[in-house]
Amino acid sequence: MFGDDFLTWLARIVDILLVAFVVYKVITIVRGTRAVQLIKGIIVILAAWFLSSLLGLQTMQFLMNLVVTYGVLAIIIIFQPEMRRALEQLGRGRLFGRGPTPEEKNSINTIDALMKSLKYMAKRRIGALISLENETGMNDYVETGVPVKAQISSELLINIFIPNAPLHDGAVIIHNNILSAAACYLPLSENPFISKELGTRHRAAIGVSEVTDALTIIVSEETGAISVTKNGEIHRDLDEERLRKMLENQLLKGVKTSSPSRRQRGGRKNG
Repeated sequence: MFGDDFLTWLARIVDILLVAFVVYKVITIVRGTRAVQLIKGIIVILAAWFLSSLLGLQTMQFLMNLVVTYGVLAIIIIFQPEMRRALEQLGRGRLFGRGPTPEEKNSINTIDALMKSLKYMAKRRIGALISLENETGMNDYVETGVPVKAQISSELLINIFIPNAPLHDGAVIIHNNILSAAACYLPLSENPFISKELGTRHRAAIGVSEVTDALTIIVSEETGAISVTKNGEIHRDLDEERLRKMLENQLLKGVKTSSPSRRQRGGRKNG
């Protein structure tokens, strides 16, 4: 008898946990969509139905009964996009999987915006200098520039570095997926072994990488080549795949990059 009671209670607990989990997943699916407002409307209708039944309001109760009776079909029609998305995720096995956190989504959006803007600027040889702050604070350098504090987008980054734009001269500093400031001045490297063919942008990028753990991206104004500095090292002429891996390694913790590191020992001028 004790064993049967235990199994019964265990089944009830599992049942409650499953229902709670399903409700949670439904909330995550509809969050940020127009379905949230529709759900609020449904809650109001159900509350009115309950109150009309409790207070004996026959006319209101009759109307609410009609709404509830035909509401199932209406819900299927209204929530068709959300139900379709849920079924698609179920078919891909993602409905009950762990989705990206809001921080991961922001980092992914930042990476996509950076890749799009860097590709655009490299193709047109628009010089750019972008530093991604990590654990070492960069407030001293942020204060040398113009505060922006805006969400990152490829359009914003491109407009900042367009030649002769008010903020194009200097570096952009990104902190926690927010564009903190533009037209910032970074310290130039005093390393005597750096190739003399490298321009001011590259020297500034190497310099800030020697005193912080930031990752800094340079687009050469002369060649359009994209380079990255990190921990005093420069990685030159990166292709799209290697660049994305390095950005993921910086912004998405736990995603390792396979890009080999190498110290600059010379090469063509990258302005």
